[in-house]
Amino acid sequence: MSRTAGEFLFSAARRAPPGLHVVATPIGNLGDITIRALETLAGVNLILAEDTRHSRHLLDHYGVTTHLAAYHEHNAERVRPEILARLAAGEALALISDAGTPLISDPGYKLVVEAAQAGITVYPLPGASALLAALVAAGLPTDRFLFEGFLPPKSEARRARLNALAAIEASLVFYEAPQRLGASLADMATELGARPAAVARELTKLHETVHRAPLDELAAHYANAETKGEIVIVVGPPPELAPADEDTVERELEALLAEHTTKDAAAIVAARHRLPRRETYARALKLSRGRAP
Repeated sequence: MSRTAGEFLFSAARRAPPGLHVVATPIGNLGDITIRALETLAGVNLILAEDTRHSRHLLDHYGVTTHLAAYHEHNAERVRPEILARLAAGEALALISDAGTPLISDPGYKLVVEAAQAGITVYPLPGASALLAALVAAGLPTDRFLFEGFLPPKSEARRARLNALAAIEASLVFYEAPQRLGASLADMATELGARPAAVARELTKLHETVHRAPLDELAAHYANAETKGEIVIVVGPPPELAPADEDTVERELEALLAEHTTKDAAAIVAARHRLPRRETYARALKLSRGRAP
């Protein structure tokens, strides 16, 4: 006779060993949780969650009645000493985020660092992760990747960061807010060139989509689109390029200066040929001045 995950828990639950249990939870589909995670959540003394109301929905679904306490960026400094004291006293506590694997763009990092420094055992319980789900669905190289998280919200700082990432020979993974998606993709297209990329939205949920296209096409598509939900952007590594000769660089700069600012024309050519940005800008500036009436 088959049993639900909740029934399994109540028949087989046991106390979790003392220490901090870092537990991955679903990023959307409630079925994406492991039996070990459910056993642990049922067997600890306390579950620390970013939003107790959000996490209670998951726990109620599986019949887990362990008490919840809030641990988030606004109260972390105040409550962390209390948590560490309970761990030092031999309790078993679980740390979960609103969705996915804790410490990936959430406030659990300092707690894990201080627990480890205090000699407290930290147990990682792997599971759902938006960045990994997007990476495997993007159709881009997975043998080497860099997770950048959220880029700066302002365009100038965002472009500077993208420029610093441009030469990294790996797929790049970003999180982004819906209201900044179009602007971020436009900056990526400028600083990274027309690399293959994917926008993954609402992964594991009802309206899951993965849109694969070159960055410039994605930027154009999402420029004025109303987008909602959780978003992950995956950008392919830089292409292998033969060195560009000076005449080619100059011709491309001349063409781009007819439609772009000097800064943008230089950034596009530098990204396209993986050239030093400062030198390319100096050349574009010289051409721009030569074009002035």
